[in-house]
Amino acid sequence: MRLLSFVALWLMAVPAGFGQAAAGVAPDNPGLPKDPREVIAAARPFYDFSDAALKPWHLKASYQLYDEKGDPGEQGTFEYWWVSPQLNRISWTRASATHSYWYTADGKHVLKESGVPLTYFEYKLHSALLSPLPDDKDMDPEKSRLERQTVTLGGNKIPCIMVGPIVGRFGKGMQSPMGLFPTYCFDAEKPVLLVSYSLGGVTAAYNKIVKVQNRYLAREVVFYEGKQKILTATVDSITGLVPADAALVPPADVGVSDERPVNLVGGIAQGMLLKKAVPIYPEDAKQARVSGTVVLQATIGTDGGIHDLRVVSAPWPSLAASALWTVSHWQYKPYLLNGNPVEVQTTVNVVFSFGP
Repeated sequence: MRLLSFVALWLMAVPAGFGQAAAGVAPDNPGLPKDPREVIAAARPFYDFSDAALKPWHLKASYQLYDEKGDPGEQGTFEYWWVSPQLNRISWTRASATHSYWYTADGKHVLKESGVPLTYFEYKLHSALLSPLPDDKDMDPEKSRLERQTVTLGGNKIPCIMVGPIVGRFGKGMQSPMGLFPTYCFDAEKPVLLVSYSLGGVTAAYNKIVKVQNRYLAREVVFYEGKQKILTATVDSITGLVPADAALVPPADVGVSDERPVNLVGGIAQGMLLKKAVPIYPEDAKQARVSGTVVLQATIGTDGGIHDLRVVSAPWPSLAASALWTVSHWQYKPYLLNGNPVEVQTTVNVVFSFGP
């Protein structure tokens, strides 16, 4: 199967309505730069919610989870209190779970939680609202390349920037189909993020964009896997905050947390694998006599499913696409921590070989 078929099938699943213009936001710099790195650079100041110059503020949002059939599940509340990069708090609350992080002025990170663990998508809501652009480490020109294309989503033509690794010894001069790696789509006239997606990853739509202290904030965020909603969130209020607000003080009986995600070595994760499929060897890679290993970074959910995949390295674009498509359908036994299923991260190596 050729590379384009993998990506084309995935793009057909992008829900209608994506790419709609951000209503209510006046253009800041009409027309985006042509260079993809300049597009991200132009957008970054408008999504910097860690700037020490910001005034203290509080955000409250309500969210809806959906089950595997797409039916509404639990509802929850997400809150964010911010005074400075050193003093802030993040909290999720729903009927079966509460989870709060305090970042205190003395440099401590404090965690208080009860009930079931949060889902991967609840954690991702934090970054979707407050830091949706690619990390600086993903922008390293020695390790990554950025490609710009104009795509049609929801009937509108919008510019999209794909941020991916330099793919093997053949990668520097090759163009990869849009959406193979993490892709960020913007309004055509201003650096407002409308959609982010990638093959094997979560698709996020950012709607009802407003300005908060000269930053862009989506008052509605929707996560999809394929065409199916998995979480919707609406920002209910954005208000000022008194630095002495009691919500910023962690309970005295709660210990310090390192808050690092659980990482599994490949051997342990392999032993948890319940359902595995063998990837198809793409014809273009065969004809070019390309073999090698695709290295993926995977997030395994509390349900044992793959909820996010990223390519760390690959010898050829179509091999990366084949590995992403296949591994995204693998099923694992949920990893238990203190008797409870938790989200984990692991590395998956997919080997393509011509054999003896």
